[in-house]
Amino acid sequence: MVNRSAEFASLLCSRLCHDLLSPVGAFNNGLELLADETDPEMRERCMELLADSARASSAKLKFFRLAFGAAGGFGELIKTQDAFAALDGLHGPGGKVKLGWMVAAEALPKVAIKVLLNLALIAGDALVRGGQLDIAAEGNEIVIRAEGPRLVLDAELRNALLGHTDPDMISPRAAGAWLVHLLASEHGGEVQVSQPEEGVMMMGAILPD
Repeated sequence: MVNRSAEFASLLCSRLCHDLLSPVGAFNNGLELLADETDPEMRERCMELLADSARASSAKLKFFRLAFGAAGGFGELIKTQDAFAALDGLHGPGGKVKLGWMVAAEALPKVAIKVLLNLALIAGDALVRGGQLDIAAEGNEIVIRAEGPRLVLDAELRNALLGHTDPDMISPRAAGAWLVHLLASEHGGEVQVSQPEEGVMMMGAILPD
């Protein structure tokens, strides 16, 4: 890889674009339907589709801004309430994944927020049929617990989280996992991931002060 930083940035962009494709595509479809529809009831349903798509797109952008971008400017701390709001917006009210938030600190270092959000994203995606996603942070430790009827963590993601992979072979879907590994390693920390057993999986990171 000639320019690893540029290549990794492109992987993160690819992941973001992939996740935004569905809600933005639904928004476009809703506009097309609205333009041709004359029935008042159907037009109302189109407007509901547009509103849902707009909310989903906005939620994903806010989440990825914190998880991948330089959100918060150049400050070293980010409010934990902003992280919770990003996660809550991603899953939405009535979603198949229920959130448990056990973070008492009002703010955490930007690195910790990025690690927390990316771990939560990976664990949430592993809950294929939904379930409970608990997020905790205390001191220099971050712990994510996922519990549900079906848990699937792809080997590529596990290997990326633990650094057991060739950086030149990272795919866009594993970009967030590799970011967690990089951030933890650069700050003298480590990432831990359990094997899903009886519908429960744990993952976390230790980030020295």
